[in-house]
Amino acid sequence: MDKAVGFSILDRANQLEKLANTKFDLAIIGGGVTGAGIALDAASRGLKVCLVEKNDFASGTSNKSTKLIHGGLRYLKQFEIGLVRESGSERAIVHKLAPHLVIPEKMLLPLVEGGTYGKMMTAIGLKVYDLLADVKGDDRRRMLDKDETLTKEPLLNEDVVLGSGLYAEYRTDDARLTVEILKKAAEYGATIVNYCKMESFTNTDEGKIKNLNCLDYNTGQTIKVKARNYVSAAGPWVDLLRTKDKSLNNKHLHLTKGVHIVFPHEKLPVKQSLYFDVPDGRMIFAIPRGRVTYVGTTDTNYSGNLERVVATKDDAHYILTAINSTFPSVNLTINDIESNWAGLRPLIHEDGKDPSELSRKDEIFTSDSGLISIAGGKLTGYRRMAHRLIDAVLKTMSKKRREKFSESITKTIDLVTPKLSSAQEVEVYQKDLENKLMALGVKDAHQAWYLTTTYGKQADTIIEKSKEFNNTNVLERLIRAELWFTIHNEMINSLSDFFVRRTGRLYFNIPSVKKYANIVLEDCIKYLTWNEERIRSEKEQLNILIQDATTYYDKEFN
Repeated sequence: MDKAVGFSILDRANQLEKLANTKFDLAIIGGGVTGAGIALDAASRGLKVCLVEKNDFASGTSNKSTKLIHGGLRYLKQFEIGLVRESGSERAIVHKLAPHLVIPEKMLLPLVEGGTYGKMMTAIGLKVYDLLADVKGDDRRRMLDKDETLTKEPLLNEDVVLGSGLYAEYRTDDARLTVEILKKAAEYGATIVNYCKMESFTNTDEGKIKNLNCLDYNTGQTIKVKARNYVSAAGPWVDLLRTKDKSLNNKHLHLTKGVHIVFPHEKLPVKQSLYFDVPDGRMIFAIPRGRVTYVGTTDTNYSGNLERVVATKDDAHYILTAINSTFPSVNLTINDIESNWAGLRPLIHEDGKDPSELSRKDEIFTSDSGLISIAGGKLTGYRRMAHRLIDAVLKTMSKKRREKFSESITKTIDLVTPKLSSAQEVEVYQKDLENKLMALGVKDAHQAWYLTTTYGKQADTIIEKSKEFNNTNVLERLIRAELWFTIHNEMINSLSDFFVRRTGRLYFNIPSVKKYANIVLEDCIKYLTWNEERIRSEKEQLNILIQDATTYYDKEFN
């Protein structure tokens, strides 16, 4: 077995020992992007931090977004000026921190008769958006006439298109971003464990939290986690934890479901990303990404199973109707869909509001027991949310203790080492990678794009490792090297961790999951010493995920 390095599942025994035997300044429940951001902010300020996640990191909402670090144009329409301003500044910061992972993406907003945005309002709105989001240079909005619009996107319906606005967004991989933030938090000394469920609180006689009682799924051992402060960043499960804490009140979550569907690019060959009107007055995105185009999202109330959120036939038909109405020449059916994902937004409930009207602002709840919960918010705002949360934690401390810790520095912490410094550097690196892969016998240029946008310069390590495997097929060697890298550096603990959250293959390249599942399984058995029962369980779980990603159910699971 290879020696464990970095943020590795092979170092789990040491991590569990630290979890059980350390008194932390802060214990975080939840390993999505919010919890990850809190862990990095706290650890980089000098706090002693731990984080426990009951499943895999980013396995809830943080792997189910539209995968945009965006400025929130739609929030301008709802007059959430502060949210637009913060989103705009934050996306520019996160782009600098990980330019291979947060990628500039021009977005076309077609103007149509009777659409959400008229020409004048779009011109004014995008100008205000640029000002609020501090957009500079080539990223500033442009208004296009009908001919320019159809040149940008010939699939649009020329009978109804009047023109368009072209503005700046940023595309990302939400799960990869979460994992890179956690890896960086671990570099700063945070103790981080997945598949370790917080089951209950133990309280003092005065009602304050004394410790967390956690169950490690791998070993079956129960661990008491002790800290001076406790934070819940559990996303859709926040209210469940507040119920265990006996602190649930009239402020509670309102869960809405968002579904995205994925097509092979040749089925929906849009030339660029679009944000367009759908018949019911909402707007959705169509985004080309490598070998596919994905479209979404829906926004419907949800009260079903939190552990198994799925797409229904109604969800699929809603998006298909929107696509076929906007791009009349494609004539897509449910059989053309390659895969899907369905996730939940943990929004703050507001009486009388429809799902799409609910604010995306975050909110912090502090209970009498000392549990600090954070809910709501958007992927784009993870860093500022973490900053606000840690400021709330520091306020609970004495002035003398508070002075031990520094101000937040996450604005300047590069998320990936070795780093790429700009979009231009990313482009040069990808071209260089393309040449390296061609020399190894890889003819598909998509592979260089995939490795660059997934791992950045860490791809060099993967390519070098691939040379050590003896498979005759170079793509088999590369995926085995990916697995080796993610086990040793990214806390892989299951097949689904690898195929869903570290590589995104379940959503964006599902044929490769079916093709390489056995090769990956064989190496997992070798690295992680899985027994027959575990092998059976892993196969079963991956099959369920493939089923859910390719099936449209009559109704949601309860």
